[in-house]
Amino acid sequence: MDSQKLLQLWSTTGLANFEWGQLLMIAVGLLLLYLAIARRFEPLLLLPIGFGAILSNIPIAGIADDNGLLGYLYQIGIETGIFPLLIFMGVGALTDFGALIAMPMTLILGAAAQFGIFFTLIGALLLNFIPGFEFTLADAAAIGIIGGADGPTAIFLASRLAPDLLGAIAVAAYSYMALVPIIQPPIMRLLTTEAERKVKMSQLRHVSRLEKIIFPLTVLLLCTIFLPTSAPLIGMLTFGNLLRESGVVDRLSKAAQNEIINIVTIFLGLAVGSKLQAEKFLTLETLGILLLGMTAFAVGTAAGLLMGKVMHRLSKGKINPLIGAAGVSAVPMAARVVNKVGLESDHHNFLLMHAMGPNVAGVIGSAVAAGILLAIVGG
Repeated sequence: MDSQKLLQLWSTTGLANFEWGQLLMIAVGLLLLYLAIARRFEPLLLLPIGFGAILSNIPIAGIADDNGLLGYLYQIGIETGIFPLLIFMGVGALTDFGALIAMPMTLILGAAAQFGIFFTLIGALLLNFIPGFEFTLADAAAIGIIGGADGPTAIFLASRLAPDLLGAIAVAAYSYMALVPIIQPPIMRLLTTEAERKVKMSQLRHVSRLEKIIFPLTVLLLCTIFLPTSAPLIGMLTFGNLLRESGVVDRLSKAAQNEIINIVTIFLGLAVGSKLQAEKFLTLETLGILLLGMTAFAVGTAAGLLMGKVMHRLSKGKINPLIGAAGVSAVPMAARVVNKVGLESDHHNFLLMHAMGPNVAGVIGSAVAAGILLAIVGG
């Protein structure tokens, strides 16, 4: 009898129930924590995602199951699309659109960087020629949006077009967002010359408060007229920005910039990490999505850089092509990376404010791309 009780007790331990896949994914979670804590690679994203990955792979606990804590967070915030929209409101409240208003031509760079989205859509459909892949057009559209390097947009679109792929798409989108400092610099150095990286850009003009108030309203109006399917994302982005620029609701603006976005980021990160469960993540389909997401992000970065080189030529050397890499919508990570690479070539070449223009344009561009895909494919 005692031996039976011991066997029963042993069967309830983690050691008796661990599978190799769970151990592998816990190691992945620990790697994400290392990158967040030791290397400081976007800790706001990687720390909760990594910890969520560890929690979701603890055997028997069921934390990431439908009736577990992380399962509830996923259902309430990601499947419904609420978390991405609240994140967009916070991003709008945190972001100064002044750089884009001062240099509106950078909208072109933000648009060019979305090329990776449509390139990867085709790539996802081509994967169907490989046994084991069966992506529909809606699946391919949802996967392609990863190329915008915009986690909230990717989650929003996937929840509408490919809910069965939502977990893998969310993991891929947020992983590549967090790894911008690793992925982008080699592409930037490959596609630009030392002389181009040293180009110093003139100081941006002053943007008035009235311009900053009119801008989000104008963007929302254009969205309403031409692409209402993107209204949820554009609407929350412009609402958050209007809270910031109106100057009459500081408490609401600060709440959107701090408490709300911080709380949502914690829950969203844990929920995304819950989809790193071994049995769901270690599949051919998921690995294909990760590969396509990497391709989409690389192509988007390259397209922005190449358009930056075109603008460099047309402006007779006044525009630094590096800022094209900020056209992906990872705000403000991509702009910081542009600034860092520029400083490596010239310690006095500060490109952060100039890169914020295409970076903000990329946020709008990815939301517009999502609206287009939703209107065409969703319909």
